Amino acid sequence: MHWLWWVGGALALGILEMLSLELVFIMAAGGAVAGGVASAAGAPLWAQIVIAAVTSVLLLVTLRPWLLRHLKKRTPLVETNASALVGRPAVVLATVTADAGRVRLAGEVWSARTTAGSALPPGTEVTVDRIEGATAVVVPAPAG
Repeated sequence: MHWLWWVGGALALGILEMLSLELVFIMAAGGAVAGGVASAAGAPLWAQIVIAAVTSVLLLVTLRPWLLRHLKKRTPLVETNASALVGRPAVVLATVTADAGRVRLAGEVWSARTTAGSALPPGTEVTVDRIEGATAVVVPAPAG
């Protein structure tokens, strides 16, 4: 009945995988299943542990990269939070200089600065180059 401990461990690791979605705990769960099979076959405890560890490492090294590669092909990366704002258009509300300014970005007012050589007056259309903390670094929008 010691194999039930391995199955319980595999189930717990499976639950952790559902929370993390990194495909790491599921590989360890596979190792726990292998340890359970070894236990059911009558292997001593040290052999069960070695089998579980080796199986987990093999799954991590071989199966996980393949799964990640195929998963990324099927599911496009969707930027969220501040990363999603890079490349979006904005409008200058208060003159933007290399030190300070304000822009309307995605319906919100953001502090902004520019890396352009001159100040950008209110009403100028700009593009977000990057986000640094709570500041949008903007550049003049391309013409036309």
